[in-house]
This record gives sequence, C-alpha cells and structure tokens, in this order.
Amino acid sequence: MKMPLQPPNTPRWAYTKGLHDLGGGLWAYLQPDGGWGWSNAGLIVDGDQSLLIDTLFDMPLTREMLGQMTDATGLSPDDIGVIVNTHANGDHTHGNGCCAHAEIIASEASMAEMEAFSPEALAALVADSSKLGDVGRYLQDIFGAFDFAGVVERLPTRTFSGELSLRVGDKAVELIEVGPAHTAGDVLVHVPADRTVFTGDILFIDGTPIMWAGPVGNWIAACHRILDMDVDVIVPGHGPITDKAGVRRVQDYLSFCHREARLRYDAGLSVRDAIHDIALGEFNGWTDAERIAVNVDTLYREYCGDTSPPDTMALFGLMAELRR
Repeated sequence: MKMPLQPPNTPRWAYTKGLHDLGGGLWAYLQPDGGWGWSNAGLIVDGDQSLLIDTLFDMPLTREMLGQMTDATGLSPDDIGVIVNTHANGDHTHGNGCCAHAEIIASEASMAEMEAFSPEALAALVADSSKLGDVGRYLQDIFGAFDFAGVVERLPTRTFSGELSLRVGDKAVELIEVGPAHTAGDVLVHVPADRTVFTGDILFIDGTPIMWAGPVGNWIAACHRILDMDVDVIVPGHGPITDKAGVRRVQDYLSFCHREARLRYDAGLSVRDAIHDIALGEFNGWTDAERIAVNVDTLYREYCGDTSPPDTMALFGLMAELRR
C-alpha cells in the first residue's frame, strides 16, 4: 500500500502534544512548545518486551503519557520492562516512579548527578520563589506548572559507561554515552533496524540548547555522531521530530556560541557584558534564547580551566535579566 504524498515542506510528523507512531513498534511522545520542562520521551515495543526512553517532569504528566501508551499498545505502566534515562535532568527522570517494576538504566555520570539534586530541592526552590524577586518570578514562570512535591523518586538500578547493547524482543537497541555535553552523562538511544535515534537533550529543535556541563567540543562531536548514523528519524529531547538538517542547526548554534564567547573572553569582557553584547541573529527566534547566559558562562569556565560547579542561582538571575 502506497502512502499518500505530502505537500512540499510538510513536516513528516505534526508537532502536537501526545503519542506519535513512528512505525516498527517505535513511538515518540511530544510536548510542545518544548521549552523549560516540556520534554519528549519514546517507547520501543517488540513482542511482550518494552523499553521507555525517559519519563516526564512530574508524575501527573507521566501518568497521562503512560495512559496514551496503554491505549496504543495495551501495555500498562507495570508492564514496562526497562526505562532508559538519557541524562539526569528532572524533566527526563521525575516520572520514573510511575513504572514501579521497570529496570532503570542510565550512565554512571548521570546517576551521580541525579543523586546530587533531588526533586525535593527543586520543589523547595519553586516554593520559595516569591522571596527571590526577579529570579523568583522567572523560576515561577518556567517551572510553576509542574508538581515537584508529588514526585516519588526512582534512581537508576543499572549504570554503564561508554556503550551498552540491549535487546527489546528481537530488536537491537544501542545506548551510546556522548557526554559530558549538555549534562555530565548524556546518552543516545539508537535503534539501527528502524533507522531511528532518540537523542535526549543533545538536541533541542527550534529551542535554545543549554550547556550545563560542556565541553562544547564534546557536544559538537555528539552531533557528528548522529550525522554519521544511518538514521532518518531523529527524536530530540525537546521540540519536533527532526532529520539531519535539524542536527546541523544545533551544531551551528553551538559553534556560534563558541566563536562569539571566545572573542569576548579574549577581549576581557565579563560573562554579563558578553551576553548583553552578543547579537543572536538567526537564533533569536528560538524559544528560551536567554539560555545564552548559561552557555557563555560554561564556555568561559572551559576557557580558563575552572572545573568548580557553576553558581546556578546567579545564572538564573542572568537569564531572568535577559528575558526581561
């Protein structure tokens, strides 16, 4: 049976909230607009086996997603055999507790980050946001829609470094650690037979990437890794399903940040002066453009060899300033 032809420039999959059938037992769950906390997830099913790629920022959102997956596949949350967390950020992990019997796999570096920052800490931060002035208003704006107080944390039960090969029924699945980049332990989930890769937050499509960890060279190399794959379906951590042109756009942004930050670092500008001086140009229309503040700070610390943790609250303050 031939598929109907699409008009030129029509996206292969609409960017709408909910579950999207990729074919071959693969699914993507999308959450427009892909901004702070509105992440994507994936599902692989073959026979009676299943693997969930990431959960969502809170348990009500994750339960809604799992309900759609049950309707589509007949699998209940208790039937999910494996969860792979692509990295440590809560918008990809805080729903783990909705699948009480699943094995949870992540990189060793991601596990360490999850242990260091609990959902309780995020809930407390949002609860105290009224005391934090402009920063508090910004935190309430970006995180106020989520229910962190109700999160029942489930940390990984299995970790790995480098690469790990799995099977879901007869389907081969490759876990490829490409971090540190966005975070300390980013992982790609590659399904070779279906020419599909789920990238976690190595890709933000039509939204601004945020470099909490770096180095920038690792992230650019991770994009090269995706471009070298024989894939034509690429599910990002945030934003619409994309192709290799979308990967190149993320590379372009990262290279732009690197170039512009280095010029200002060498000229002796402070991080704050640099982020106000950089004109985003073609990237200005991407959501959450204020994340340039984190990216420049991470690059500056890379340039001078500073391996200390970033001052997260100061960075949220800079992003609040830019958004104003």
